Amino acid sequence: MTIHDIKTSRRGFLAGTGLIIGVAIAPKFLSAAQTGVPAGGSGELRPLNAFVKIGTDDTVTVLSKHIEFGQGPFTGLATLVAEELDADWSQMRAVHSPTDNKIYANLAFGLQGTGGSSSIANAYEQMRKAGATARAMLVAAAAEEWKVPVAEITVEKGRVKHASSGKESGFGALADSAARQTPPADVKLKDPKDFVLIGTELPKLDTQGKINGTAIFTLDITPDNLLVAVVAHPKHFGATVKTFDDSEARKVMGVVDVKQIPQGVAVYADNTFAALKGREALKVEWDLAKAETRSSQELAAEYIRHFDEPGLEAANTGNVDEAFRKEGLQTVEAEIVFPFLAHAPMEPLDAVFIKAADGSVDIYNGAQFPGFDQQVAAKILGLDEKKVRVNTQLAGGSFGRKAQFGSPYMQEAATTYAAIGGDRPLKHMWTREDDIQGGFYRPMYAHKMRGAIDAEGHITAWEQIIVGQSIMAKADLDQTSVEGASNLPYQIPNLKVTSHNIVLPIPPLWWRSVGHTHTGFAVETFVDELLARVGRDPVEGRLALLDKGSRHAGVLRKASEMADWGSTPPDGRARGVAVVESFGSFVGQVAEVSVGSDGAPRVHKVWCAVDCGVAVNPNIIKAQMEGGIGYGLGAVLFDAVTLGQGGRIVQSNFHDYRSIRINEMPDVAVEIIRSAEKPTGVGEPGVPPIGPAVANAWRKLTGTPVRQLPIVSVISS
Repeated sequence: MTIHDIKTSRRGFLAGTGLIIGVAIAPKFLSAAQTGVPAGGSGELRPLNAFVKIGTDDTVTVLSKHIEFGQGPFTGLATLVAEELDADWSQMRAVHSPTDNKIYANLAFGLQGTGGSSSIANAYEQMRKAGATARAMLVAAAAEEWKVPVAEITVEKGRVKHASSGKESGFGALADSAARQTPPADVKLKDPKDFVLIGTELPKLDTQGKINGTAIFTLDITPDNLLVAVVAHPKHFGATVKTFDDSEARKVMGVVDVKQIPQGVAVYADNTFAALKGREALKVEWDLAKAETRSSQELAAEYIRHFDEPGLEAANTGNVDEAFRKEGLQTVEAEIVFPFLAHAPMEPLDAVFIKAADGSVDIYNGAQFPGFDQQVAAKILGLDEKKVRVNTQLAGGSFGRKAQFGSPYMQEAATTYAAIGGDRPLKHMWTREDDIQGGFYRPMYAHKMRGAIDAEGHITAWEQIIVGQSIMAKADLDQTSVEGASNLPYQIPNLKVTSHNIVLPIPPLWWRSVGHTHTGFAVETFVDELLARVGRDPVEGRLALLDKGSRHAGVLRKASEMADWGSTPPDGRARGVAVVESFGSFVGQVAEVSVGSDGAPRVHKVWCAVDCGVAVNPNIIKAQMEGGIGYGLGAVLFDAVTLGQGGRIVQSNFHDYRSIRINEMPDVAVEIIRSAEKPTGVGEPGVPPIGPAVANAWRKLTGTPVRQLPIVSVISS
């Protein structure tokens, strides 16, 4: 078996500068898709910089520093390159880049990673420069070969031309000589008015492979002599192994070994079925001395007790207490409790480890932070980081699940591999039950709201107390707990927002749209209640509280126009509205809701307006809004991870932690606001407004505000 060496390019590029040198030798057992060779290309690849390779068959391969798990970076980053390269879209391919925290750093994070809806935002100029640099090198090669001035050469739809001589070439014929050119120190980027590909609905590059089954995920990687390992975990957070009996597990045909590791008890087998059956046969006694044994109800009661205690100040303008004492105001108070939420991506966590002849190790996994995974694995395996190669694979979703500082999943996977010696390739797997019961949830939160509004609809005072775990594990103020609340877009002269950090053995993690998952709901439902108290229309009332020229106001107006706000909904239906900014993008949504036959909300239609700056690919933006609406709607209607009596986790799979079903998905209309602002993210911002828009419609229908999520569990109880 040959070594899968770090796939770096001979000439490199990062933000316009830098050279790197390297080679790529792939394990023979892997297919082309697994080794980073793009599907649909047959020619040899010539690296023009760290992000662009030209094939001798005219294909252009873009190395994506961001993982592709359905949100579109392969297509988006390739579009940026193709625009400045003047390539034809049919030439474009994309693969994951090698792992390198310097060359392939997320410019928003300072290390290689995907998250915070930052893929296009941080790479917008960087990838355009990569394309423009590659174009300049192709032009220089053509000028040298044809002995004509560079200024006389044009590039259009993947063809390099010299009009007066009639000479013309594809990229492939120039690839070798172009790769030998010195990259220009600086390149001029196109004026946006000259864009040909940016702003058009180009088909996604990864779709075809996912349709025809050629797309490779970690689960598809099955080298010879593969071991499969699963780990038995406790059903209480903070519990540890006290004793275990593996005698019955070892009797299962195919089970090879059983090892205790810090995270639980690992079962190794020749196949997945045997590994799972062996784990079922284990008898483990868990030590609950440091475990969380309170129920979700007990935790909620503990959270609410903090409402009466001084908190960490997130915002404090004017004088809230004095403002509430003024006469002639209508006041509203509310307490809202948000549950723990699992991410529940379609593909649970998995990783494959393969040792090379020289002792180095290749790891294949859907790595959202590959640099962290590499560092953690190298430390556990006792290897230099250069001898641990993390090969990022396509992944079936994440929603924040794989974006973990310290890479706790990789800690477990690498420990499991090391514990058995690493002589055989190993696939470490989590089942859906492992994932939903494995923690790293969107934390539980509780909000206490108090607001005052005058007869004209001016909100004169607003106090908000937020209680929950700090995702960043901070003792002081965690901005991810208060984002969307401490920076309200509404003009409120007296505003006070405080936060309390709760410490639990339940590990917290960002969940798709992070703090906005709960602050967006709390703020937008509370604004609606305040406006209703004085008879103000929800759209007009919000617009009066917003800057007229703000982007918030822009998407709110557009969504309300799309929904024909003010017209009478069909019988038995009501419409609710919400507007939320997150990750620099602005989204307004209107939801049309009825009471379903089961007494629960039935969402029929959602109108969505989004302002995310320059729309690199409108098709992907619309898809992400639709996906965010479906994901957020499933959570607000159905989802909660609860701790039962004694702290045992209740939910385990999609039967009791369910996603929205196809027949429950509303009709969604999306409009994108034209903008010249730099592009911002779209992976997360579609999620926050859908919950409050539905809840606001539900309050109109039933007269009852939503004070606890998910809505359906409250109704059924």
